[in-house]
Amino acid sequence: MIAEGRVTVNGRVIRELGTKVDPERDHVKVDGRHLKPVPPSVFLMLNKPKGCVSSLSDPVGRPTITDLLIGVGLRVFPVGRLDYDSEGLMLLTNQGELAQTLLHPRYHVAKTYLIKVKGVLTDEEIASLERGVQLDDGMTAPASVRKVRKVEENSWLEVTIHEGRKHQVKRMLEAVGHPVIRLTRVKFGPLSLGDLPPGRYRYLTDREANALRALVRAREARGARHEAKGNGTDGFTTSPEPLAPSLRRRRRP
Repeated sequence: MIAEGRVTVNGRVIRELGTKVDPERDHVKVDGRHLKPVPPSVFLMLNKPKGCVSSLSDPVGRPTITDLLIGVGLRVFPVGRLDYDSEGLMLLTNQGELAQTLLHPRYHVAKTYLIKVKGVLTDEEIASLERGVQLDDGMTAPASVRKVRKVEENSWLEVTIHEGRKHQVKRMLEAVGHPVIRLTRVKFGPLSLGDLPPGRYRYLTDREANALRALVRAREARGARHEAKGNGTDGFTTSPEPLAPSLRRRRRP
């Protein structure tokens, strides 16, 4: 485009490859249209407290996660939601394509919850949850369930699922006769809540952000292989949907 004279800097056509510009001061146009600066990728982990809506606004005026994001300069969006009375790990980002991939049921991103329930589950009830239980919207996929501890007449469980149905974990426990008293999400994909205090957020480390990108690449590659097999192409002619530029794997020259 530069060689064809389609790029201007401050109103002057440039033809020299490698011309340097200051995006804060210079006006760059391609085919007469201003280039908008690309915002940096932002990934936040929030420990959502109970009594807070996990969306950016609420029509009835309840507290939202927006009230907790003081100091975040760029607009970010939640990747999935937690119930009003649930708490724990929420991922927020300004990378829409990555967020959609993480939420897509096709890619089975694991979510782990620490749950307090009424009563103590039997081994058969745990086995039922791990096989899948029948809900009003169909059978759930297999889950991982681990007993954590017993407190008086109630007990704590760690449950990992790969789906994202509405109120799914609560409905699963109710289906086996043990209503949920408290629910905290402690893991989302490769991310762990750790000791982040309720109501606080932090930026992901480079390692955590790269782990998310790697997860997306792996899931998309796996989905492409499955699609290729379904089309009888053995994976040689079917490609995954294109990733956002920030997610593409850099190749060695």
